[in-house]
Amino acid sequence: MLDSRGRIAGRNRAARRLTASSPAADVPPSWLAEAHRRHASGPLDPTAGTPAGLFGDRSYEARPSPLPDGRVAWWLLDRTDLVRAHETVRETRERADATSDLFSTLLSSLNVPRCAEVAARMASDHLAEAAVLITPPAGHRYAVTHALRGRRVVQETRQIDPLTVPGLDEALRGFPPVPARWINPGAVPDWVVPEGFSGPVGSVLVTPLPGHGVPAGALILLRSATEKGFSPEEEVFARLFASRAGTALSAARLYSEQTAITGTLMRELLPPPLSRVHGVGYAGRYRTALDHERVGGDFYDVHPGPDASAETFVALGDVAGKGLDAAVLTGKIRNTLHALLPLAADHLKVLRLLNGALLTSHHARFATLVLASVKRQDDGAVRLRLTGAGHLPPLVVRADGRVEEMPTRGTLVGALPEVTARTVETVLAPGDSCLLYTDGITEARGGPLGDEMFGEERLRSALEGCGGMPGEAMVEHVQMLAAQWLEPGSRHDDMAVVAIGAPRNGPAADGRAPAVAGGRARRRA
Repeated sequence: MLDSRGRIAGRNRAARRLTASSPAADVPPSWLAEAHRRHASGPLDPTAGTPAGLFGDRSYEARPSPLPDGRVAWWLLDRTDLVRAHETVRETRERADATSDLFSTLLSSLNVPRCAEVAARMASDHLAEAAVLITPPAGHRYAVTHALRGRRVVQETRQIDPLTVPGLDEALRGFPPVPARWINPGAVPDWVVPEGFSGPVGSVLVTPLPGHGVPAGALILLRSATEKGFSPEEEVFARLFASRAGTALSAARLYSEQTAITGTLMRELLPPPLSRVHGVGYAGRYRTALDHERVGGDFYDVHPGPDASAETFVALGDVAGKGLDAAVLTGKIRNTLHALLPLAADHLKVLRLLNGALLTSHHARFATLVLASVKRQDDGAVRLRLTGAGHLPPLVVRADGRVEEMPTRGTLVGALPEVTARTVETVLAPGDSCLLYTDGITEARGGPLGDEMFGEERLRSALEGCGGMPGEAMVEHVQMLAAQWLEPGSRHDDMAVVAIGAPRNGPAADGRAPAVAGGRARRRA
């Protein structure tokens, strides 16, 4: 009971036990004194809520009962368990929200350093004052991410000894975590504590980051001596948090590895950049059947001879099909041709050996090819030997605009036990070019009705205006015409074009004047 001045004027037995350990036995707690003052000044506002607060380490709710002599009997109802239950529910909800936010944030990025940064920052925000995330080593160095609450995340790569941190070596190997109460905070080395950490380390928790079959790293949580230690519930939540972070880190690492492997393989499958080799100009353009793909079933390669006196070997081909499956066989054909370079002088032998290799593979696809051996002569002309294997005939574009079809013929590669082929020779005078192309150019469907093929005749007509044109411009022009012919949004085959040209900066082979031919070519263009 409180009197009119707010002093304790009486207690029942339960209240005497409650105030026995209080240093000010005659003074009520501040929250109860404030509630008594408001009650004495008038009726309590029913919308203000029931007065409540702490008495010692327990939580109470107060209900007033006015007495005739002006005193007020305050009945204190112990609600500690209810408050603690509500606090547990609130913390559980916050932790669940944090875990959900972590997982959604981490999965939005498949970059390992970014995932480590987000995980460490969220761990310092929700689990401890500071967090240190360590990923598996690359060689003898570990990627270490330090996060201090309210500070910028710091990432570095350094040499560390996991044995210097209790439980870290086991966590990096995926063993269950060591309870926080077993770890001596004084045994933590300086490199673990982030710069700016307040006070000495009071408690440490080390937990593994489980990945997909392989540990994704370890998480170290630090609290200062002024904060409470990790409770069993917090350790359970930390392990749940670490499992989500480890899953995301493992997915990011797997994606990074697959991206690196894909990039390496893709570089081998992509057509090479072409330029002048031993005085002969080479240019190429490639377009896949689907715009979002980088590789397909068409390919070309230029293999220079060891010096200008040797022939340069050129191959352009088309594998049946599109997409990655066709690209895999394309890579095999290119590798096989590269291995057969010592025999490149004999086109028919190269085709027969390649045919045998394809017939013994598990692929049920075939390919068409055209091979060229190129050598520049002393007079500036370029001698060509061309061999086709089921492929469209090469077209020679003279400097004056004439277009000649090279009559080389042959059978498909990888379809029949025997390969037959015919080799033809020609000479390119300065300003002349030879165009190798795949059927993606001639079979491009479009036109007024959208179903007409571009065709070989239309290609020849287009090339008549390309006499004397540099190879880069010629292949770009052909690709542009085929792309413009296509019906917007229509499907098409892979397209590959290669131009082999005799540059004009040399004497003409047949006595034609390069300047006159070039002028006529410009007028036709």
